[in-house]
Amino acid sequence: MLRRLAEEAKAIMAADPEAVAIQDDWRQAVAVVRPRFSVEAAQRAGVLPSDIAAALERNYVGQQIGVYRDKERLIPILARAPADERGGVEDLGNAQVFSASAGRYVPVSQFVERVDTVWEDALIRRENRFPTIKAQCDPPAGQLSAPLFERLRPQIEAIALPPGYVLEWHGEHKAAAEANAGLAAAAPFGFAAMVVAVIVMFNGLRQTAVIWLTVPLAVVGVAVGLLVFQAPFEFMAILGFLSLTGMLIKNAIVLVDQIDVEIRAGKPRLLAVLDASASRARPVFLGAATTVLGVAPLLLDPFFRSMAVTIMFGLIFATGLTLVVVPLLYASFFRIRGDETEAGR
Repeated sequence: MLRRLAEEAKAIMAADPEAVAIQDDWRQAVAVVRPRFSVEAAQRAGVLPSDIAAALERNYVGQQIGVYRDKERLIPILARAPADERGGVEDLGNAQVFSASAGRYVPVSQFVERVDTVWEDALIRRENRFPTIKAQCDPPAGQLSAPLFERLRPQIEAIALPPGYVLEWHGEHKAAAEANAGLAAAAPFGFAAMVVAVIVMFNGLRQTAVIWLTVPLAVVGVAVGLLVFQAPFEFMAILGFLSLTGMLIKNAIVLVDQIDVEIRAGKPRLLAVLDASASRARPVFLGAATTVLGVAPLLLDPFFRSMAVTIMFGLIFATGLTLVVVPLLYASFFRIRGDETEAGR
């Protein structure tokens, strides 16, 4: 049944033009010789089926009769028929079994009615003691597996499973799900530490709110980049977005800190916001440009493409919006009016 279900899944994979290297993890079935014994003849000779099985095993496989010690190694000593007497089915008569009725050894072929050749699975894999088979395929070289997976998944999940059989997804999908679960468990602690660090740095909640409200601006650029490059938002893209969050917070910190410095120097608050935005625009843009150019070569690598797209487009869009939105948020949170011209107001 497992092999039949795997063949159905592989047939679905073969129907997709972009699925390559279609295979399963079981070996091909092998031909096995099955002698059919005459129970009546064995009973008349006083021979049990276990006696016949032991005689065949002793003739073809060998029976351990001792152990040879080679220093620390124990090498089993086997007794079996010579190679020219156990080469094929025609040598079945060379195996001898003791007959209690005859009081002597008789050939096993005396009890064989016929010899059948059947096909059996040479290898049955198990996981947690349950027999399992894995049907798998790969995308074409240089392409991501996610689009192929999304096409094949509904078709394979539509296969009717008999009672007691289950379908599980492994490979990149399982690895990504486990990695995402690990990130989801650890990310809140990282973000909490970043928020606390910003609060300690500015000794205020309003500056922290202004800085963290710039992070959602990156979503616009990330969405556009992923759509342009047809890249999925998978594990590597999530890692890229986490890295992007740190970059955006850094840019916002630079800008907010400069505004605070200008205000503490005695400038009117409105003028301080405008001057700080103008003076920090160049370093923020240059920092974003160097990051984008440094990540650009990763676009050629299918594994890192989604991460590169996330960082590049998110940083490009968010950097431009940060220089506009951060001053506006700062003026709104600190209630800076358009007619402020005196220092300290």
